[in-house]
Amino acid sequence: MSPSRRDLFLGCHCAVACEAVFGASYLFTKDATLVASPLALLGWRFAVAFASLSLLAAAGAVKVSPPRGRPVRRLVAVALASPVLYFTGETWGIARTTASESGAFLSVIPVACLVASSLLLGKRPTGRQVAGIAVTLAGVLATVFAASRAVSFSVAGYAFLALAVAGYALYSVFVEKAAAFTGAEIALAMLGAGAAVFAPLALAEAARDGGVSALLLLPLDSPAFLRAVLFQGVCVSVAGFILSNIAIAKLGVNRTASFIGVATAVAIVSGVVFLHESFPLAQLVGVALILLGVFLANRRCEPL
Repeated sequence: MSPSRRDLFLGCHCAVACEAVFGASYLFTKDATLVASPLALLGWRFAVAFASLSLLAAAGAVKVSPPRGRPVRRLVAVALASPVLYFTGETWGIARTTASESGAFLSVIPVACLVASSLLLGKRPTGRQVAGIAVTLAGVLATVFAASRAVSFSVAGYAFLALAVAGYALYSVFVEKAAAFTGAEIALAMLGAGAAVFAPLALAEAARDGGVSALLLLPLDSPAFLRAVLFQGVCVSVAGFILSNIAIAKLGVNRTASFIGVATAVAIVSGVVFLHESFPLAQLVGVALILLGVFLANRRCEPL
């Protein structure tokens, strides 16, 4: 196998694994948000994630080197785009809109990634990639609107969701520009930014409501919250972010964007299997379209 084909093989597997982990995380989020606010979950998630990756780096299990002349501003750009902009937009956007609206808005992320890649990196997607992402987008829209047709008409909610879409698109571009850093180094910067922003915000929210001690004891008082924090903090934020960064480095923005719909498919199947949620025909068709779109965009996984 040639080096270029090995990179594509590794990138495709990292992209699938990353999106599968992201999709599975919805199960844990659903339980955790019944006992705590989304901001409390974000604060704990990124604090645990940053501490975990820092310990792994200190123990030598993950290699993280000092910048030593490398462009740190590119790390800062990645971290500001995601998690700061993306999770700010996603958290407050979902809170102010319906599930179908937020799902529909966030489903256009692959398209936004293609636009950002074309404008900022000068990389035009191939016809196969455009077709694959269009099919995936149709599949995601089918699944979210099969669940609900309610609308909120929340201008603030739409603005936050648009911020999330823009944040993820910029993140995907900035990661490709940060090629001088490893996936673990980029992930450490991202998690550090998340902890620095969301942990203080969670504490401020708790102080406003008079529940700082309750926030600090949440993982001990709620097994569901503890499971969510550990899964999202370690599996999603540490492993998932590293896998995502590797996928973008190996595949580029355009091809990696085609895998995003996998998270939606995994979330739906997980809900059916573990939460015994309904699985109407429209959602089955949507999942099939998502998988078909990923196949079309990555058929033969050949170098571009």
